[in-house]
Amino acid sequence: MPLQHFDQYPLSDELKQALEALHFHTPTPVQHETLSVAFSKQDLIVKSQTGSGKTAAYGLPICEMVDWAENKPQALILVPTRELAMQVKQDLTSLGRFKRIKAAAIYGKAPFQAQKIELAQKNHIVCGTPGRILDHLEKGTLSLDNLSFFVLDEADEMLNMGFIEDIEAILSNVPSEHQTLLFSATMPAPIKRIAERFMTNPEHVKVKAKEMTVSNIQQFYLDIHERKKFDTLTRLLDIQSPELSIVFGRTKRRVDELTEALNLRGYTAEGIHGDLTQAKRMVALRKFKEGSIDVLVATDVAARGLDISGVTHVYNFDVPQDPESYVHRIGRTGRAGRTGMAMTFITPREKDMLRAIEQTTKRKMDRMKEPTLDEAIEGQQQVTVDRLRTIISENNLNFYMTAAAELLEDHDSVTVVAAAIKMMTKEPDATPVRLTDEAPMISKRNRNNRSSSKRRDGGGGGGYRGKSRSSYGDKKRSSNDRNRSSNDRRQKKSYNN
Repeated sequence: MPLQHFDQYPLSDELKQALEALHFHTPTPVQHETLSVAFSKQDLIVKSQTGSGKTAAYGLPICEMVDWAENKPQALILVPTRELAMQVKQDLTSLGRFKRIKAAAIYGKAPFQAQKIELAQKNHIVCGTPGRILDHLEKGTLSLDNLSFFVLDEADEMLNMGFIEDIEAILSNVPSEHQTLLFSATMPAPIKRIAERFMTNPEHVKVKAKEMTVSNIQQFYLDIHERKKFDTLTRLLDIQSPELSIVFGRTKRRVDELTEALNLRGYTAEGIHGDLTQAKRMVALRKFKEGSIDVLVATDVAARGLDISGVTHVYNFDVPQDPESYVHRIGRTGRAGRTGMAMTFITPREKDMLRAIEQTTKRKMDRMKEPTLDEAIEGQQQVTVDRLRTIISENNLNFYMTAAAELLEDHDSVTVVAAAIKMMTKEPDATPVRLTDEAPMISKRNRNNRSSSKRRDGGGGGGYRGKSRSSYGDKKRSSNDRNRSSNDRRQKKSYNN
């Protein structure tokens, strides 16, 4: 069925007005497929990637169907990270602004008491991470009595982060009469079990694989040893001179070390990962958006839900944990019709991950040679020449003409210009740095072959322990569980930090 205008769906004038204000005219494939079913209040399973327009896909029917006069939450949206919770709240508030829809974002590493006060006020929609949502349920500060809509956004990512038991506990206490919408890039066995247990005859929607990556992102890989990664990264930065770039590392330690090393070499870099306070993350993101830092270094989880325009280059310093994470990473660039570049560092033992990524994206990556030191110097020289040309074109040089003439009395013009280029050029810094080696990432297929006897249940990944709490009121958590921090506790795997 060809995609049409949003007018084809049963949307109120207030929502159409919001869509017009947001310049949303034509639904994306996932929005079209979801909206065609969601208004029937049928349960829905959507297999779709990050960046496909999922928030509006479930947000529009929710904003349309909630009762404004009701004070208790009518929709609960579970997401894997606090950044995504904030982003979803912002997006739904924008969609529902002319209907005066109120949404709250609830997540760890934020004051519990402030959230308690917010939840006591009128909220139509609550967006949150599973650990903190469960905390509020257990303490009685969040009521699901009037819930009509339940959304699991990026369900497979929440599985990887170990949230499966929390999700099941929350679902066990949702009213029986409600609509469930589940969005996931992949469908591992634990997610299928959730669907079987908590959903009723769900409709299935699958976004085609060809829509997973955009054509305006150039994708390269570098076949490189671990010890050469950092020098290669800095040379690429010198040659390419990106306007805004993100470097992805697999662990919190890696992000911290990379950030420190880049600053040591003369770049301005900030890192974001799960151990940073929300205030520090927001400062780093603000600096990045303003262009006051050169590079943002991030883990996969910290980058979830980031809405940053203008990113020109993505550097996968470490291979992502799976092909879906790769798609999410490179999706930070090439937005709004712009072009982007993505470079992935592949160590000799990670060739299988390269093949897995290419099979998922249905696109071959081009091999890029390791840049040389001379190429890095030439790249920085070109930056200087471009700056000089810009200054010349601005024609605001009268104050400097006398000094230039005096120089030319003693030296020829080529020597003077060469000296200016040398003075302005940032030459590659050779300050020694030391990064802790990371173990190579092995593709899931090879991992399964090596440990199939340990995964007979087909669980597919982190955090699933094969049991669940039937109700947050039926079974108290152990003292160790109760004493855990509520800051999205179940982020167990270091590469998910």
